[in-house]
Amino acid sequence: MSRSIGNSIADSLSLALGYARRMLTDVTPETFARFGAPGGQVVESNHAAFCYGHLSLYACRVIRELGGDEKAVTPPEVYFEKFKDGVKCIDDADGTYYPPMEEITASFFKYYETVLEALRAAPDEAFQKENPHGGRLTELFPSIGSMHAFYCGGHIMMHLGQVSAWRRMHGLNPA
Repeated sequence: MSRSIGNSIADSLSLALGYARRMLTDVTPETFARFGAPGGQVVESNHAAFCYGHLSLYACRVIRELGGDEKAVTPPEVYFEKFKDGVKCIDDADGTYYPPMEEITASFFKYYETVLEALRAAPDEAFQKENPHGGRLTELFPSIGSMHAFYCGGHIMMHLGQVSAWRRMHGLNPA
């Protein structure tokens, strides 16, 4: 069977999005941006709000680098301030630091549903282009295809693994 590169990446993304939906089972807006505290011991680990917000930053890159218009999948500037790589996740006890759960999750799913369509529509040649980011990112992922396979697979699943551990710290069942 012959599969395009975009469809192969989209298959992985589709699986990740299903997992991302299950990870939200029984999560409440009150706990979405809170650190876990099993046995009363606070664990400073990325919470769901941070993970979904952080992941929301990458859909616009995928769309742009596949030659599309990223405006519809570019988060508000506050997302870049609070969720970019290297920013520390904070425990939002009063629920005022991070955007609300519904906003973050709706953005995440809207953005990546758009990416799914773009991946499936892109010709294989689009994935053969050199990764434009340079430095370590281009060393690790020399082509657009390898970079987007990571963004739409490994990167998402890595952060959803953090959400899985966070869920358990909140006493939630596996999703």
